[in-house]
Amino acid sequence: MIAVFKKEFKSYFMSPIGYIFVAVFMFLSSMPFTRGVLATQTADIGAVFSEFSFLYLFLISILTMKLFAEEKNKKTDQLLLTSPVSITELVIGKYLSAMAVFGVTVVASFVYPAIMFMYASPVLSEIIGSYIGFILLWGALISIGVFVSALTESQTIAGVFTFAILFVIYCMAWFESMVNIGFIRVILDWFAIFARYGEFQKGIVDIQSVVYYLSIIFVFLFLTIRVIDKRRYS
Repeated sequence: MIAVFKKEFKSYFMSPIGYIFVAVFMFLSSMPFTRGVLATQTADIGAVFSEFSFLYLFLISILTMKLFAEEKNKKTDQLLLTSPVSITELVIGKYLSAMAVFGVTVVASFVYPAIMFMYASPVLSEIIGSYIGFILLWGALISIGVFVSALTESQTIAGVFTFAILFVIYCMAWFESMVNIGFIRVILDWFAIFARYGEFQKGIVDIQSVVYYLSIIFVFLFLTIRVIDKRRYS
């Protein structure tokens, strides 16, 4: 698993993808920070991460589209499937490599609360909660992207379908507000991944929400393992 992780993480920065991801992420997050935090002299770190959440869907698509689709397209997936590494280790290694690239941007974004502490007294619990929630949210969304990438050999198709699926999920809270049928609202609420991030922004680390995000990650990584496992014996 460690070997897979290192290989995939290194591959991100041996191509433009890793640098583009970090640069675009920091650019998008810097705009609400400059306009909404520095200009107004407020200390709301949550706004930095939520204002451009729609555009973040595009970044997740770019980050995950190559993970399995590239291997399948280059016909190198058979080498991986016959290697001593188990499918579970393979999937988790690739998933963690994408999370590590995202982690680079998270570390870089620490400059925002550092600046906030220079001129204001932000609520530490809100900063910690926002970061925990943001990491869990992205962890769940990246796991979906990993699953989609395992379904096709085309990076373009993987990227487009990942964006489409995440966009539908992004709209789930809106869909829920338009429906009055009880059981349908329950189903839509379960898929409203973005809606649960709001509590974290308030500094509330709700255990149910943590378990919810971890469950999403587990389910989609498990489905990815099943897809790859089926390919091994097909």
